[in-house]
Amino acid sequence: MKKPSGLTVIFSLLGACVVVFLLAPILKMILSAQPGSLAEALADVEVRRAILLTFGCATWAAVLGALTGVPLAYLLARRTFPGKHFIEALVDVPVVIPHPVAGIALLLVFGRQFFGGRFFDHFGLSFIGTVPGIVVAMLFVSTSFLVNASRDGFAQVDPRLENVARTLGYGPLATFFSVSLPLSWRNVLSGGIMMWARAISEFGAIVIITYNPKVASVLIYDRFTTYGLTYALPLAVILILLTLSVFALLRSISYRASGVRAS
Repeated sequence: MKKPSGLTVIFSLLGACVVVFLLAPILKMILSAQPGSLAEALADVEVRRAILLTFGCATWAAVLGALTGVPLAYLLARRTFPGKHFIEALVDVPVVIPHPVAGIALLLVFGRQFFGGRFFDHFGLSFIGTVPGIVVAMLFVSTSFLVNASRDGFAQVDPRLENVARTLGYGPLATFFSVSLPLSWRNVLSGGIMMWARAISEFGAIVIITYNPKVASVLIYDRFTTYGLTYALPLAVILILLTLSVFALLRSISYRASGVRAS
């Protein structure tokens, strides 16, 4: 058996530090929760409603992000146009700004007294204190993960393959769905998973726009500030376990599909 090099040993030790740093708080929190408290929390109607609302809104945000963000990612990967670098920087802005600031920015657009709110009010759609407000907040803070991952995936596709499809009579849209997207689906799916997961974890922007109805993160904060750690911990553990389970399942599906295709 080949002896590991010094560099491998050093990097392994440094990597282990990161793993321990990430794992220790999560593992400690899970082990600190009593099974009875978890069962009691799951029996709470408010908890179940918050969890379902969180996962449902995150899914809607991911769907809307895919419908709009994937086409944008393709343009950024394949086209050169004025303002391209500005748009690429703009996509990253929600990642770097504090999310309460993002919530305030959204409030100044989608609030009832502002142009976005007044426009959508004609269609009976309100964003303040409503489920659409939660979806908008999640969409704003998480779209960049999908756009950036998809752009990188499309950039890795050889343009000559798309040109061959065009010479065979495929139109631009047919080429996209038959060549570009199938060859970059792994990046698109990975970006979608990251977007969905980021949407679930959002708190700062949501609490500004829609405190009620409460998503899981807001309910955890509400119970922690009102009743203390004992009441917030079970819901936090449940959310982590559910998110990790779904996240692992989606990753597993991605890897298996990739293996089937590769074979």
